[in-house]
Amino acid sequence: MELLETKNRVSVVIVNHNAGSYLSRCLVSCSAQVAEIILVDNASSDDSLGQAEKTVPAGTRLKVIRNTSNLGFARACNQGATMAEGDFLLFLNPDSELAPDAVNSLTRAANSHTSVGMVGGLLLNADGSEQAGGRRSVPTPWRTFVRAFGLASLAQRYPRLFSDYLLHLSPLPEAAVEVEAISGACMLVPRHALERVGAMDEGYFMHCEDLDWCMRFRAAGLRILFEPGARITHHKGRCSVARPFFVEWHKHLGMVRFYRKFFRNQYPGALMGMVVSGVWLRFSAVVCYHLLKRSWQRGNKDA
Repeated sequence: MELLETKNRVSVVIVNHNAGSYLSRCLVSCSAQVAEIILVDNASSDDSLGQAEKTVPAGTRLKVIRNTSNLGFARACNQGATMAEGDFLLFLNPDSELAPDAVNSLTRAANSHTSVGMVGGLLLNADGSEQAGGRRSVPTPWRTFVRAFGLASLAQRYPRLFSDYLLHLSPLPEAAVEVEAISGACMLVPRHALERVGAMDEGYFMHCEDLDWCMRFRAAGLRILFEPGARITHHKGRCSVARPFFVEWHKHLGMVRFYRKFFRNQYPGALMGMVVSGVWLRFSAVVCYHLLKRSWQRGNKDA
């Protein structure tokens, strides 16, 4: 009875861009757990949308938005949210698969207190290991510096100064716990919280809009929970593997926007300049890595 009541109250919003067969698997995993599926396609060039529409189980309430260009993740999520009718909105990546009863676990955590504004689940890699990013602290410029230079190893002696913002290596809690941030790959948001905080910031094209939203939810006095009982297998990066430079550009652009938006007044101007420079230095290193990798692969192919 509880599962049926939960299903009738949840709308899932999925933004797709060339997710291939993973989209179909995602929709099938959702169909028995939610009242409606809202699929926003950002001008996919593959057949993922056509496959999904053929694969989705009969009787599933499916709404499809077909964008003629890639509008970015945040804007597409907001499009889907305006069509949602449920009391809860579940934002889910198209390369994710929900375990049975995952949605029920998420809504149970959301209903635990009126102060809960967002709930994330346990993101798993294909091998069953916990994926980084599902539960985390806010990556402030200092925490990012600590991680980038390997200083997190000093956390055992100085935990408040050198702690890592990624929490997936810490012991898994037995029940839902409050965290500073979760991943945009799986976010359950009660409608009252969405109406209180507002939509995602469309100034981000992809990446960091989830961190931005977490910051705004907490600033509004709403709690963010991580629910380990809600298991989601996330085949990370399946939508972006073909365009690494495009993805990395927008990822680093999002990082700069995030830092300037929330930490500009907390750090001296010179330090913020160093932080921004560090972001673009990292982008340059990542581009070099991809170029070298591509050259190596071509060399092996020609050999």
